[in-house]
Amino acid sequence: MSKSIQPQQTAAFYAQAVASFGISLTAMTVALIYLPAQPWVRAFLALGLLYTVTSTVVLCKVVRDRQELSDVTTRVDQARLDKLLTEHDPFRVDS
Repeated sequence: MSKSIQPQQTAAFYAQAVASFGISLTAMTVALIYLPAQPWVRAFLALGLLYTVTSTVVLCKVVRDRQELSDVTTRVDQARLDKLLTEHDPFRVDS
């Protein structure tokens, strides 16, 4: 049975991704608070920012779920093939 190599995330990469997300969200929130515009304009932009963040999180989940489904399907197909190969005996004679 062949093993697939799964790429692993390092702790530094994970920390960088979390920090980048937090910093960008904080910076945009502060910018919206101090934006010299009417409150309804700031609220509209804040709503757009919130929609962008939630859409990004959902997209990440969908991509991850699709990748996991692909991996499971590949493993099931590989297991079926391995079973067929182990059960096949080309020298067996049926009488």
